[in-house]
Amino acid sequence: MREGVGSNLIRVHSRDSRALNRAGIALGSNLGDRLGNLRAARRQLRLLSRAESPVLASAVYETEPVGCEPGAGAFLNAVVEIGVGGEPQELLRQLRRIEQELGRPPEHAKNTSRTLDLDLLYFGAEQIRTGVLQLPHPRLHERRFVLQPLADIRADLVLPGQMESVGELLARLGPTPPLVRSATEW
Repeated sequence: MREGVGSNLIRVHSRDSRALNRAGIALGSNLGDRLGNLRAARRQLRLLSRAESPVLASAVYETEPVGCEPGAGAFLNAVVEIGVGGEPQELLRQLRRIEQELGRPPEHAKNTSRTLDLDLLYFGAEQIRTGVLQLPHPRLHERRFVLQPLADIRADLVLPGQMESVGELLARLGPTPPLVRSATEW
């Protein structure tokens, strides 16, 4: 076990950085060709995944925006899980690169409409808290638009720091804006 001192890094699980880790990534889009944006991002994510590992993908759901500017359009959301080696910080840099390549400006205001949003939800058993990266994602367990697609592919997954599976977290989630399944094959 390693813990960072002075860097605000808390790492609860040590691992071999060459090992294959399962990483969950939430995809969202509410500008332009929303489904096309998700498809393009998924193709890019497949390139990050090792060939021998399966890429799991949820259905696509349409959701009302949460916390966005007034008049923001509905989002399409999905979750994919890939196998990757290396460090979670490197994967986060790759996700930001994909967002930019697919039209998201590097300096983008928080909680506003976007062509593409890629959030790293978890990376193996890592628990990290820095100014740039928090794993598992700190609000994942509160968001139906993330939990439902994640439950599609990993309902039995118990995230680091949680006592309940994704399916159980979803079942006890209070009233939230509804989700509409938009596409199962994408």
